[in-house]
Amino acid sequence: MTKPIQRQLEIGSYRSAWFMCQRIRYALKDAVPGEKLNGTVEADETYVGGKRRGKGRGYTGNRTPVVALIERGGHVRSQVVPKVTGAALDRLLRMHVETTANLNTDESPLYTKPGTDSQEEYARRDKKTGRLATTNTAEGFFGNTKRSIDGTHHHTSRKHLPLYLAEFDHKYNTREASDGARTVIGIRKIAGKRLMLRGPRQEA
Repeated sequence: MTKPIQRQLEIGSYRSAWFMCQRIRYALKDAVPGEKLNGTVEADETYVGGKRRGKGRGYTGNRTPVVALIERGGHVRSQVVPKVTGAALDRLLRMHVETTANLNTDESPLYTKPGTDSQEEYARRDKKTGRLATTNTAEGFFGNTKRSIDGTHHHTSRKHLPLYLAEFDHKYNTREASDGARTVIGIRKIAGKRLMLRGPRQEA
């Protein structure tokens, strides 16, 4: 995406065009979490990155773990995590999801193993009630995210992936808005934000 923007806006260098895009993504990122997700919320994790020769599909050493929390019919919040652990998932759930929500997850023991409290606080799949729990919405979001990275951006580093996720979250959360309304929402998020290519130079 950066090269077409560089060409269309006649920006002198690729680096300048890329940094302009990063500043836009930084503006789209929510500075603080809004209201907690409620209703039916899906939680799922994936790994973003390429394959390593000689390693199977299950190898994740060169890929970045990402967790997404999606309110059905509402917003998504995706985040890079250092490692997918029960403690990390529990922290994200407490921060972003109301305890009254119906939490849908896959069958990973990370959501229910001893040491995490979420299985005691969230209404989970109950075979007695027959409530259907799926993570199809989260899996669809991950599918679109990976297609966008592979087809448009081609590669994102672990360091810069959080800002790309901010862009993907914004697109999903404004999916029902017109292009004009989506732009206005993005512009309003600019206030008080400044991304610098390098930190301020220290005085000798």
